Amino acid sequence: MTGHGHVPRTAELERLRRALDTHGLVNLTGPPGAGKSALARELGWKHVDLEHIAPAHLAPAHLGPEHTGLLGGVDPAAPGSAGLEAAGPEAAAPGSAGRDTGACDGDGVVVDGADGPGRAAALSTLLGRVRFRRLLLISRLPLPARDGGWTGSGLHIVGLTPFPDEDVDRLAGAAGIGDPGARALVVRLAGGVPALAHAACRALHAGASANDGGAVADRMAEELTDRLARERPGARTLHALRLLATVGAGDEHLLSAGPALFSRLGELSVVRRTALGLTVAEPFRTVLESAYHWRRPLAHHTTRSRAAAYRHTLLQRSDEPARRAELVRQQLFLTGDPALRSALFPPAESTVTVAAATQDDTDAVHVLMRRWAERGGFDRTRADRITERWLAHGPSAFRLARDGEGRAVGIASLLPVGDGTAGGVDQLLQQHAEQFVTGPRTGGLFLGAAYAPDPVAHSRVLGDILQRSVHAGRLVVSTATDDYQRLVRVLGFRVHGAVHDDVFRCGRPPQVFSNAFTPAALGPWLDRLGPAATAPAQAADERLVPEVARALAGIKDPAGPADSALLAYLPTPTPAALRRWLRDAAHDLATGADAADAEAGAVLCAYYLDRSPVTHHQVACRLHLGRATYFRRHRRGLLALAARLRAGG
Repeated sequence: MTGHGHVPRTAELERLRRALDTHGLVNLTGPPGAGKSALARELGWKHVDLEHIAPAHLAPAHLGPEHTGLLGGVDPAAPGSAGLEAAGPEAAAPGSAGRDTGACDGDGVVVDGADGPGRAAALSTLLGRVRFRRLLLISRLPLPARDGGWTGSGLHIVGLTPFPDEDVDRLAGAAGIGDPGARALVVRLAGGVPALAHAACRALHAGASANDGGAVADRMAEELTDRLARERPGARTLHALRLLATVGAGDEHLLSAGPALFSRLGELSVVRRTALGLTVAEPFRTVLESAYHWRRPLAHHTTRSRAAAYRHTLLQRSDEPARRAELVRQQLFLTGDPALRSALFPPAESTVTVAAATQDDTDAVHVLMRRWAERGGFDRTRADRITERWLAHGPSAFRLARDGEGRAVGIASLLPVGDGTAGGVDQLLQQHAEQFVTGPRTGGLFLGAAYAPDPVAHSRVLGDILQRSVHAGRLVVSTATDDYQRLVRVLGFRVHGAVHDDVFRCGRPPQVFSNAFTPAALGPWLDRLGPAATAPAQAADERLVPEVARALAGIKDPAGPADSALLAYLPTPTPAALRRWLRDAAHDLATGADAADAEAGAVLCAYYLDRSPVTHHQVACRLHLGRATYFRRHRRGLLALAARLRAGG
C-alpha cells in the first residue's frame, strides 16, 4: 500500500492473468468505482478508453498499440500492431481469440468502457472481423447483458470482488483518517468499493463529521452521480434512483414512473431486477438513501411511508408464500430500525447463497457447528451431542450458506416442529416443548443455531430463515446468545422465558421465543413493530417503552441488562454502555428546560437510580406529585428515553 491510499490486489491480479492466459478474451466486470481500470493498468498493456471513440467509428486501428487517432489507416497485421492479427474465415466471432499461453505483460490490449451506449454491439461486430491474442474488455455489467451478440461467444467473465473491510480500513488510514470512529464509518459506507471509500475520506477531510453519516454519504452520492454520467441517466432518472434507494425495491406503480423512465432506471449498472421490481445494489443503495435522508428528511419519511402502505396492501392480497416472504422482508426494511437494517440489510453485496445441506455436507456441518459453539462459549461436547441429534433427522435439518466459490461459510439448524422431531427439540425447549410439539402452537420450524462470521453472509442466513418461516407459518427459537435474544426481541417475538437447565454449560440457560408467520398474523405482527414508515414516530417509541423500563429496573445489576433489545441501538452494544447511557439520559431529562420533561426525569432518577429501593408512592410524595400526575410523568420519561435512543441520541 502506498501513501496515496492504494491497496495492492495481488490475488485479484493473479486471477485475472490466469483467466487471460487460459481464455484470451476476458470481460472484467464490477460496479462503478470498484477499481477495474486500476487493476487492468497493472498488466502493463495498451489501455484504450472507448469513452472518447464514437461507436459507429470504432475500427481495428483504435486498438493498435501505435494508434495515433486516425480512423482506419492501420493494417492490423502490420509491424507495431502486436496483439492484433488479421482475421481469417475462422475468426468470425469474439470467441475465436487465440489461445496463446505466454505471459500477459506487454502482450495484449485493454479496452475500457466497453458497455457504454452502443459500444458492446460495436465491439462485437469489430471482433467478428479481427482477433486478438490477448484482449481484456472492462465493463460495469457483463457484456452479454448489454448486447445479444456476445451470447455464446466464448467470452470469459471475471467479476471483481469488493475490498475486504480490513483493506478499506487501511485505505482510509493511508488517506489520513486517523480517528477509529471515522474509519469505521468509511468501512461501513464504502461496502468494499474503493472509489466510495476515497469519496468518504474526502468528505471527512472537507469537514463532515464522522457522527453525521448523512453528510459524508452526500459527498459520496455526488461522486457516484458523476460516475454514472457516462450512462447518460438524465435528471429524472437520477431522482428516481434515490427514491428507489429509499424504498428498497420498487415497481412502476410505487415509483410513479412511466414505462420509459422505469426502463431507463433498470438499465443503470447499479440497479438490479428482483421479485418485487427494481432495487439498487449495495453499497450504493445505502449511500443514496443516507444522502437523501440528510438532504430532505421529510420527503424521505413521506416516500418510505407511501412505500410501506403500498407493501401492506400487496401483503394482504398475496396468496403466494414466496411473494409474502419478499413483502415481509421489505416491510422490515421499511421500518428503518437500525438493528434490523444492520442484521438483515448490511450495506454490501454478496454472492452467498443458502440451501439445504446434503449427505456430502456432513463434515462442513460439524466444522461450522463447532465454530458456532466456540463463538457462544458453549461446552463442545454438549454442542456436538446436539448436532448429532439434529443430524439424526437428516442433513436437510441444516441450511448451509455458500460463497461464490462454493465454500460453506454459514449455517442454520431448522427442524420441522412435531412429534417426529421431538427428540431434536425437547432438550432446548424443556418445559415449553409441549405447547409447540403437541399443543395448540404445534407446527412450523424450530431454530436452534445460526452462525456466519461474515455480516453479509449472516444476513443471507437470517433472510433464508425468515423466508422459510413465512412458508412454515411459525418459528420457535431457543437461544443462549445475547445477540440473537436482542434480535428476536427487536423483531417482536413472544418471550416464553428461559428453560430450566444450562444446556450448553455456558452459564446462560437458553431463552425460548416464538412468532406466528401465518397470512392472518403477518399484518398485525408488522403493525406491532411500529415501523417509522407506517406509523407516527411515537408508535415506534411506544414499542421500546417496556424495554426501557426493564433496563432501568435492572440498572443496578452489574451483569445486566445483557439481553436487552436496547443494546442494538447503541454504537457500543454492551450492558455497561447501556447502563451509562440510561443514567446520563435520565439526568439530562431531569435538568432540561421543559418543566414536564424535568419532572419526568426527576421521577426516573428517584425511582430507578436512587441507592435505596423506593416505591412509586414514596417517590410521588417526595416530589409532591399526585398519583395520576406521577404516573403520567413516569410514562413521559420512559417515552422520552425511548425516543432519544431510537433516534440515536
